[in-house]
Amino acid sequence: MASHVHQRLSRHPHDRLHARRNDEDWVERQWAADDSLAVVIAGNRIRPVDGRIEWLPTSQAPAGHRILLGEREGRTWFAVRTEPRPDERGEWLPLRGLLPTLAADDTGEAPLLLHALGLAEWLHVTRFCPRCGGPLSPRAEGHELVCSDGHVQFPRTDPAVIMLITDGEPGSPQERCLLGRQRVWPPGRFSTLAGFCEPGESLEDAVRREVAEESGVIVGDVTYFGNQPWPLPASLMLGFFGRAEETGIVVDEDELEEARWLTRDELWAEAETGALVLPGGVSISRSLIEEWYGGPLPGSW
Repeated sequence: MASHVHQRLSRHPHDRLHARRNDEDWVERQWAADDSLAVVIAGNRIRPVDGRIEWLPTSQAPAGHRILLGEREGRTWFAVRTEPRPDERGEWLPLRGLLPTLAADDTGEAPLLLHALGLAEWLHVTRFCPRCGGPLSPRAEGHELVCSDGHVQFPRTDPAVIMLITDGEPGSPQERCLLGRQRVWPPGRFSTLAGFCEPGESLEDAVRREVAEESGVIVGDVTYFGNQPWPLPASLMLGFFGRAEETGIVVDEDELEEARWLTRDELWAEAETGALVLPGGVSISRSLIEEWYGGPLPGSW
């Protein structure tokens, strides 16, 4: 079986210290501790230094909105969110631009960064109360927002399904997988299908609906594979395998430009020549494809 490289983004989770978020005295002591560290986020962006994420002693952190991330390896970790400076915009990267850095990370700090950037994105775009329209102020060390009328807002995470659909006798040379490409992608780029879960819908039904809407393929059995935090801007990617009952392809031409069935031999041959370019190794999409294929495949975005 292929290793689940996407788990790099959630490996070595930190203790988020939920019970300490409103303990102001404790938080101040941890902020003042010599070994506490902070990452600086400008709006919703981070600036790598020499290809790595820079964690500063809290005594060197700039003024800004403080976010308590939690405890790991016996020390407390924070983020400091400042307002972005237009003259520095080109040096600061959003999460998508940081994915290659996180993919190569060997420190286990990816969960801390996803936590920090997910909250920073939420704070960046959530300015007014959806119930009364009043301005919102942060509390609980960046994990809640509250208006003057006392309406409390919490960070949201949107469940999204991502799936590899197959047909044919499992494990046989004739077994195929379904991949699609969006119109805006560069030539040759293909990936698994994906979409958001709608209100009142089970995850399995979301898999069936999204595949049918995008490709016309009808899916029967659906089995769970794994999940991946993906705050781009606020998703949790839930991976599935599905078995096709009807294999005719009719793309919607909105979500997809093209969808194709590929055997394992076809998948390898086109990936090797670069005619077909697969998602990067940190993505759960890549893990789904390689789990079905049975090992690593060449090339990536």
